[in-house]
Amino acid sequence: DIIPQPLLDQYLSMTDPARAQTVDTEIAKHCAYSLPGVALTLGRQNWHCLKDTYETLASDVQWKVRRTLAFSIHELAVILGDQLTAADLVPIFNGFLKDLDEVRIGVLKHLYDFLKLLHADKRREYLYQLQEFVVTDNSRNWRFRYELAEQLILILELYSPNDVYDYLRHIALTLCSDKVSEVRWISFKLVVAILQKFYANNANALGLNFINELVVRFRHCSKWVGRQAFAFICQVGMFSLCVSTLYKC
Repeated sequence: DIIPQPLLDQYLSMTDPARAQTVDTEIAKHCAYSLPGVALTLGRQNWHCLKDTYETLASDVQWKVRRTLAFSIHELAVILGDQLTAADLVPIFNGFLKDLDEVRIGVLKHLYDFLKLLHADKRREYLYQLQEFVVTDNSRNWRFRYELAEQLILILELYSPNDVYDYLRHIALTLCSDKVSEVRWISFKLVVAILQKFYANNANALGLNFINELVVRFRHCSKWVGRQAFAFICQVGMFSLCVSTLYKC
């Protein structure tokens, strides 16, 4: 009743390997790119028409096809709602997390957008996995770690102060010692955001412990780059405090 059945059948047949050989070698990629739009048109009540096609594309041998789905999985989650997302998209999402960096960057760029759609208990399951993003196939891929720091700043609001202290704090400290200055700079903002999270939620003890750790790790570091990092963290923190004070005034 929404679109002609022959048209839908034609779209679903785009995952047929035979068509890739005779029509277009990138036809599966085109299919993956259009899938969120088709899902939106059909509505979540007709997701069963696309489910098998989506799973086929998610396991396609071409990483470009999987990458395309990874970049749009958060949009599909909004269309399907929390129940279908938990049942059908979370397993695909978990697979993308273990894929090539070219695919993982797709879920990383919209990590906050996807996690905020999950229930709190399901969201907590990803706390330990977040540190896996620090390791990449190519250590020179510093933009991957930069994107991780940016996403973590947003993700802080999704977790409790204790979860932030137990899991995200370690990632932030690791990124603050990155070999690339751009990654360190965004990580200093992440550290300040974590401190703001603690004190905004009256977790003063956690905030004090974190400050003491920063002092030991960077202020008293034997290398100048560590001491410089501490100065930059203080600089970012003072700037954030001034902006916050002016905003309140």
